Amino acid sequence: MTSFTDRWSQSMMNNYGTPSLGLISGSGAVVVAEDGTEYVDLLGGIAVNALGHAHPAIVAAVSQQVATLGHVSNLFIAEPPLALAELLLALAGRPGKVIFSNSGAEANEAAFKLSRLTGRTHVVATEGGFHGRTMGALALTGQPGKREPFLPLPGEVTHVPFGDVDALRAAVTSETAMLIIEPIQGEMGVVVPPPGYLAAAREICTATGALLVLDEVQTGIGRTGHWFHHQSEGVEPDVVTLAKGLGGGLPLGACMAFGAAADLFQPGSHGTTFGGNPVSCAAGLAVIRTIAGEGLLDHVKRVGELIRRGVEGLGHPAIAGVRGAGLLLGIVLTDPISADLAARLRDAGFLVNPIQPDVIRLAPPLILTTEQAEAFVTALGEALP
Repeated sequence: MTSFTDRWSQSMMNNYGTPSLGLISGSGAVVVAEDGTEYVDLLGGIAVNALGHAHPAIVAAVSQQVATLGHVSNLFIAEPPLALAELLLALAGRPGKVIFSNSGAEANEAAFKLSRLTGRTHVVATEGGFHGRTMGALALTGQPGKREPFLPLPGEVTHVPFGDVDALRAAVTSETAMLIIEPIQGEMGVVVPPPGYLAAAREICTATGALLVLDEVQTGIGRTGHWFHHQSEGVEPDVVTLAKGLGGGLPLGACMAFGAAADLFQPGSHGTTFGGNPVSCAAGLAVIRTIAGEGLLDHVKRVGELIRRGVEGLGHPAIAGVRGAGLLLGIVLTDPISADLAARLRDAGFLVNPIQPDVIRLAPPLILTTEQAEAFVTALGEALP
């Protein structure tokens, strides 16, 4: 039988290259490859599979919803998106409004458009930030290698160094529509800003009248041990964008707005055919209710700290440290050996992400067990050169 990789190279565009591993099934934090080999999945579909694979709550919710009412568009009201919007606002602890999308890039596109309705056009984003690959989201993304082939990009976007408060003060002015920041930069290698950075961003935006937009696509929905990472710092943004873990494996994003920003969109301002699809929203409800019902926020903090302490406790000269929060972690290496190390870990039964030449990213399902975490630390110690 022809392998997945052979079939891929014949039928799929080459924008990803050809992945080297085909998967056929999964359960919890474990996936099974074409040849029957099992792996502990420490990437979770890039921070997407919050409850792992084939979680009973998601399977039941999706099965029931698709058997009841599938797609209806936004010309009619279905209960799941309404309930999910209400629940997200309750978790935020603030009155506001929500618009759903299918991905993080689309959620950030919505935030970008929302900012234009302030009457201002200038935007500030950060170097190294990643907000998506559609043209508007790419304009916000501070990674030249991804941007340059597609110039010119929309908007008047200024990129400033991440974590630099003085640079924010210089760039964000009374002509700035929004400042968009990831609380932790995931694609750059799980880069954490200095303490007080988000609070300073809030103060600067309040002073200038710019919207503070926090891209929580990767950090939101329990990933760092909080519903939204900004809650760990007591900061109240004007806009929050979500996706990835929100749908638990189904395509689902959201743009949440608060205060005056919540009323900027009016009929005809924005729309998406599939945004708020009842089946995806049923999955989102199951994800959040399961995280709450099973106490997974505390579990994420405990297991994340176990991994951090375990990796640092190896005392290996190839490890410079561990950064991140909860179950979004970057193992920083002293040399550019992440690809080789990821290959060795795969041979040992663990899938990780060599996101930068000197960083291994972990973003496993929030249900990762203590035993699985401890087994990974042991395997890492054995795989290090």
